[in-house]
Amino acid sequence: MLVIEVTNAREVVRQRMGPLGGRLLGKVVDAEAQVEKALIQELEKSFREFGIEARIFSVDGPQMIGRSHLEIPLQVREERQVRLG
Repeated sequence: MLVIEVTNAREVVRQRMGPLGGRLLGKVVDAEAQVEKALIQELEKSFREFGIEARIFSVDGPQMIGRSHLEIPLQVREERQVRLG
């Protein structure tokens, strides 16, 4: 199982959306959700190319605590199943 924590979602969205988009962060735009959605799309595409079947979840809540603990109050934002064929 992989856990990927995006640590610069706000900066990525600011770069992509420009100054106006930067002002909308937190009000209209959920930076983490937007970046995670883009990552899911890219992962799905790559997994299909490699013949990998997977369940990919975008969840709200978990946080890494140091290197050895994961705090998990989950709320699933999006789920995608990648199936071959």
